[in-house]
Parts: sequence; structure tokens; C-alpha cells
Amino acid sequence: MTPDSPPVTITGIGSVSPYGPIAGLIPKAPLEPATIAAWMTDAPRRAFIVPPFRPADVVPGVKTRRLDRLSAWALVASSLAIKDAGIDLTQLDRARVAVVFTTAFGCIELTEAFYLSAAANGWNGTDPITFPETLASAPASHVSMFHGLRGPNITVSNKYFAGESAILQAACVIRQAQADVAIVLAGDALARSLYAWYEQADLLSPACYDSKHVETDGFIPSEGVAALIMESSSRVKGRSEARTYARIISGRWAAGGHPVETIQQMLRGSLPRLAICSGDGEPCAVSPTASLVREIAGGDCFITPSQAFARGLAGNGALFHLILALGNLACIPRLHEQALFLGTARDNGFAGIVLELP
Repeated sequence: MTPDSPPVTITGIGSVSPYGPIAGLIPKAPLEPATIAAWMTDAPRRAFIVPPFRPADVVPGVKTRRLDRLSAWALVASSLAIKDAGIDLTQLDRARVAVVFTTAFGCIELTEAFYLSAAANGWNGTDPITFPETLASAPASHVSMFHGLRGPNITVSNKYFAGESAILQAACVIRQAQADVAIVLAGDALARSLYAWYEQADLLSPACYDSKHVETDGFIPSEGVAALIMESSSRVKGRSEARTYARIISGRWAAGGHPVETIQQMLRGSLPRLAICSGDGEPCAVSPTASLVREIAGGDCFITPSQAFARGLAGNGALFHLILALGNLACIPRLHEQALFLGTARDNGFAGIVLELP
């Protein structure tokens, strides 16, 4: 994606997170991990959990009885984002609305239930109705069916840059005139098996076991789904009521290469004074992302602080990092309208998106 292409505008935000279901920006408020009650543990375990709610109370008419929580949250988050963007789907060509979804683990709760059933009862004893809901692409399919969308439907997964990849994929779909509007979603749900794997891999913070500890080494797992509405710049110009959260100017991701040179080419000499860490499982101040930002833009570039619940989404919290940063812009000394939304990983991989802020 190059700066020569027309910009794509983020006009709507919706989320289901430990803050609950929210249309628009997530308000700045303290958040503490909660004790897990969904499954039994030998001692208290803590995580950033989505508080229980009835999806139909938020989105009238939505039916989620047979759905994994991830699919249900995707329906709610997409509906809230559409509402926040002020879009009336009845006035759109729904074949021109794309859905791009990304997840690290997919519908892990029903996948866990399906395989536990197979282990207990054999393959012939499993519930065939459950199996289709174990697919990672199920949430994107449910979003399209619920909203009656017939445009491109894409599910991507990237170990380090899932959210950034979804944004770039959606922007390319719009810029290639395959869609006028894209709903971009990213998220995961916690399940017993996933939490147990984190424990066995020794990845968790001591704060997962004792509220007296702060998050130091390791991380606190989280769950939730974030959604963005992205529209072509020409369409936004025709909507006087359209809100602009940010414009996507250019972007790129790669598993290797030389990020400093590549990102400097994207910036074309206009160094950002603001960098948004998209998160790689570490606090931004000590992460490789922060080091790379300082190498590109110098030591006076302001790097947005991250939040623990976004870091806890297993490399899939980039959309939440972006939403939280946009919500905190009033507290950020914005000396330039251009921002760099950046994530890095080992082996010199990176994902960078250049944003123009309103």
C-alpha cells in the first residue's frame, strides 16, 4: 500500500471488551483483571474477562444460542461500529460491503467442547451441529449473514500482526474498488485449554495469581472483539455526517527485511511525532517497537502507552491499541498530524501503517 493511493477513512468503532459492549471510543478508565469463574481451577486465576451480557439487549434481533462467544461478540461489535459510523445498510449495495476478520485461535470454546466430546465419546459421539462453529472463519460468516452482506469475506491470521494485516487487507480491497465499505474485526475469547497452555508455557504474569502483584514479567490474558468501519475517501466526502477517526495513508507488513528503511520510504521524509504501538506482548516502553520508533523518528517522538488488556490478546490486540490511542489523543502532545501505527516482532518482522489524524 503506497502513499500514492487514495486514503481510506476509519469512520466507525465498536467493541466488546472487558469494558463491555461500546459504540465509539473506549472511555479512559482504570481496569483490573477479574477472577475467572467460567471454569474450575485449583486456585484463583485472573484475566481480563468480558463481563456477561445478553447480545439481544444490545443488538435487537440477534440470535446467538448456538454460537461461540467469539461469533456473538463479532455480531455485537460490528453492529455497534455500523451504528457509530452512521451507516444505513438499507441504502447501500450490500455486495460492495466487505468483512475482514482476524483471530489467533478462532472459536476456541466450541472447538474445545468438540474435541473433548470426541475424546470422551469417540468421533461418532460428537455433535455435528457444533463442528461448523469450530471454523476460524465462522464469525466473519455470521457477520455477513446477519447484516445481509455479499461483498468479499476474508479471515486472516498472522502470529504477530493479525490486526494490522486485517486493516491493510481491508484498505487494499477498498482501494482496488472491490468494496466501498469494509468491516474490520479482530479478537479472541479465553477458554480453559488456552489459559492452561499459557501456564504450561510459563508466559503468565504473577498478577494472574495474586492481586497484590503488578504485571511485570509475562502478561495477563484477555478477550474481546474490536471492530472498525473503513470507507473509501470518495464515499466519505459524500456523507456530510461522516466522522473521521483517522485516514490510512500507506502501510506494509513483512516477516523480515529492513523495517527502518522501508518505513522511512513510507513516511517520505515526514517524520511522525506520534507513534502508536500496536503491541507485541510487552509494555511499549521496553518493546522492540519503541526502539524501532526512536531509530526512525528520533528520541522526541511520543509513543502512546499501552494497556494491559490489549497486550493480553496474544498478539491480536492491535485494533484495541489503535482505538485506545485514538481515545487518548487529547492527552497526547500532537505536534504533527501524521502518526505511525507500528508493531514489530523477532526475526526483524514488522507491520507499519501511516495514519493521518483529524
